[in-house]
Amino acid sequence: MNLLVTGGSGFIGSNFVRAVINKPQITKLINLDCMTYAADPENLRDIESNPKYIHRQGDIRFMNAVNDAFYAHDITHVVHFAAESHVDNSINGPKAFVETNIIGTFNLLECARKYNTKRFHHISTDEVYGQLGKTGKFKSTTAYNPQNPYSATKASSDFLVRSYGHTFGLNYTLSNCSNNYGPRQNEEKFIPVVIKSLLNGDKIPVYGTGSNVRDWIHVKDHCDAVWKIFTRGKRGETYLVGANNERTNLQIVQTICEEMNLNPKDHIKYVDDRAGHDFRYAIDASKIEKELGWKPKKDFNKGIKETIEWYKKKY
Repeated sequence: MNLLVTGGSGFIGSNFVRAVINKPQITKLINLDCMTYAADPENLRDIESNPKYIHRQGDIRFMNAVNDAFYAHDITHVVHFAAESHVDNSINGPKAFVETNIIGTFNLLECARKYNTKRFHHISTDEVYGQLGKTGKFKSTTAYNPQNPYSATKASSDFLVRSYGHTFGLNYTLSNCSNNYGPRQNEEKFIPVVIKSLLNGDKIPVYGTGSNVRDWIHVKDHCDAVWKIFTRGKRGETYLVGANNERTNLQIVQTICEEMNLNPKDHIKYVDDRAGHDFRYAIDASKIEKELGWKPKKDFNKGIKETIEWYKKKY
């Protein structure tokens, strides 16, 4: 296959590229990335010499950039990571999210249709389902209820993908994943913010009371799930990916502080809660576990320890 990976220089995308580049199914892997602040050339520096790997700088918001990539490299398969994904940024400036997450996905779908792409896998988020109370978990049948511009644009892109499957016969799969952590994550995200703040001796900003709950998964487990869905998932199916690892934001801070031998009480600064801050997300991953035999492998405490060490080296 000639595989197009969008956003391959970002956090999850670069971990995916590293995980699959040497798979025998792949003839060449084209990383289409416009290299915004969320991308880092260092993420794939040691992959650049791989004869299968091609980096192509281009912005999915522009049809010409997408079409040229499909035409030049005879793209047969697509894994679509590229997205604006920071909720705070979507509140402050939603236009970029509409342009990248909706228009960018549309451009990719049009080219996938034009060039008869054999499989299109779309990466989405559990945030499209809105928020949960203290109990229950999201399933692939849960009704969409996005609560902020980021999740609304991802929900829109999900529906676009499904419509191209129903209307034009596009062979697609879709996955909605919980919060990722691990190496190469952009420093604006919560866990890198916590680690960097502690390394710099700064206070950690915690929204509200820190009681908001997220289901955390190591990025390598997520990438393994994506590959299984992409290669073995049923056409037109949606799979939810999570590690059954719920933590409040405050618990995350406490865990990281303990790993760094620090007292969390000395390093937390509570700040005003974010507008429209969803209370809790949790994933029911039983479908992918039963159908594809996938399960997360990384223990959270071990994964956090490895992540801290990675950022220590970086900073």
